Amino acid sequence: MKKNGKINTTKMVQLAVLIAIIFIMAFTPLGYIKTPVLDITLLVIPVAVGAVVLGPAAGAVLGFTFGLTSFILSFSSPLGAMMLDINPIFRVVTCIIPRILCGWLCGVVYVALKKTKKTQKFSVVIANLSCPIFNTIFFMTTLLVLYYDTPQIQGMMAANDIANPFVLAIGMVGLNGVIEAASCFIIGSAITKALQTVLKIKS
Repeated sequence: MKKNGKINTTKMVQLAVLIAIIFIMAFTPLGYIKTPVLDITLLVIPVAVGAVVLGPAAGAVLGFTFGLTSFILSFSSPLGAMMLDINPIFRVVTCIIPRILCGWLCGVVYVALKKTKKTQKFSVVIANLSCPIFNTIFFMTTLLVLYYDTPQIQGMMAANDIANPFVLAIGMVGLNGVIEAASCFIIGSAITKALQTVLKIKS
């Protein structure tokens, strides 16, 4: 019992450290690369690392933390402020739900892949890659579902002569999604493997 208690306490401390890292990154230049439309976020990295090292539940908690900081930053972002002005509840949903899902599913992907020998050796890198992909898909889908009929989104589509919402989503994400995926794939995987070695966790 004492051993289990010690393990749980250790995991809680590790989770708390990752939560602190997300807050530090979110409110410093470390967390975002500014662009004219959607900022490139690097917060998927600690979410993915935690999801793989600590499990799907921790990934969901870290995803929630990521989403919470994203919502707070809405007040200082032109796009975020516009979305808040249209419907603040929609903004909460757009910021938080996709991030909880991406963190949780990243952990689920890792657990599923490490169960078989054929996929075990690729489990860390694929899981790290899945986190930003899930984040982008869920965030953009939620944004378009909730805000598609608003004058702002319709005006953006008309101004760019776009009829298909998926084309708009691809245009908004573009290079951002590629950079987020690449950074998490490379940096996140390296950090995860290093932590697994230090903490003596089998991948």
